[in-house]
Amino acid sequence: MTEHRIATQEQWQVERDELLKEEKELTRRGDELAAKRRGLPWVPVEDDYRFETEHGTKTLLDLFAGRSQLAVYHFMFGPSWDAGCPVCSSIADTLDPQVAHLKARDTTLVLTSRAPVEKLVAYRQRMGWGIDWVSTGGSDFNRDLGFLYTEEELKPFLAGDIPPTVEQNARMCGTDVVGYVSEGPGLSVYALADGIVYRTYVATARGLELAMAYYGLLDRTPKGRDESPSEPSWIRRHDEYV
Repeated sequence: MTEHRIATQEQWQVERDELLKEEKELTRRGDELAAKRRGLPWVPVEDDYRFETEHGTKTLLDLFAGRSQLAVYHFMFGPSWDAGCPVCSSIADTLDPQVAHLKARDTTLVLTSRAPVEKLVAYRQRMGWGIDWVSTGGSDFNRDLGFLYTEEELKPFLAGDIPPTVEQNARMCGTDVVGYVSEGPGLSVYALADGIVYRTYVATARGLELAMAYYGLLDRTPKGRDESPSEPSWIRRHDEYV
């Protein structure tokens, strides 16, 4: 028998109405934060970053593809890896269908990774995505944004207890723990004005949950996310669930 609280419909409705007030307040607070994000100052991008694509080498300006806004998801896929990060893959599952809608609002969305473009294209085909995916190659694009770490910088983390999720994801990518955590996920956003590219926003970690639609849905189920830091991750690539 369930140990959860049981109530009548009327009792449930009273609590639901109270919760709705808090949910609306959270929505209003989210609108305020969105306005503050838009109000952040812009930073000119002075580095001449180059990206390898299916159609040759391109600049950051080229990636805008004729639009005035560019959103870049930094997908964890190291040069020597056999496959992309399963968590980043779950995020790309959400991002891919948004491309057309964002284009309609003057925004281009692309994935970037450090792996060779040939690996990226093959993996994209496996996953069934249509989103543009470019390789940062030997550029400092990820490093400059804080999405690439040296082994020296990782020493404090590596000296501690490695979470099972990290070890699991490293194996799933065909790399070791150092190789896996040296890469970082992220979102960076750019604006184009008067021929100048500006960086307007950068996020990582839980700032990426907006693209993990399943979490928002699970948060509304009785079990919630049902995750533990002491256990391996349940997240798989969409073609690996049994």
